[in-house]
Amino acid sequence: MKKAVIDTNVLISALLSSNGNSATVLVISLVLDGCVIPVLTDGILNEYGDVLRRKKFKFPEKDVMILLSEIRSRAIKVSPVQVHIDLPDEKDLPFLEAMLADDDAILITGNTKHFPNNERIMTPRDFIYRFF
Repeated sequence: MKKAVIDTNVLISALLSSNGNSATVLVISLVLDGCVIPVLTDGILNEYGDVLRRKKFKFPEKDVMILLSEIRSRAIKVSPVQVHIDLPDEKDLPFLEAMLADDDAILITGNTKHFPNNERIMTPRDFIYRFF
């Protein structure tokens, strides 16, 4: 089993996708099937909840609660490793810090250009291709 920090953009993209075979949908399916273990911090879980509850997405609260519960029940919780790196979007820092807290974790994001070049940071498509 692979461990992965999943950027919020991957989660949202999967939920909004009409393509059941898109890489983001496959990543989230692998999490829910127990093949990928999500690596989380409290901050990441809070962000998931905040973003999923944005009115523009119109996700029913019951569905949000079920999804968050499913992710939380499968996750490994880590304490973020504090790093002092300037990223194009400072909201991405918690995901990098979570990845650095677990030597086996991959960071899956749709915005690899927002992160330092690192073989453990990849797009959903690259993750699926490389490991599944």
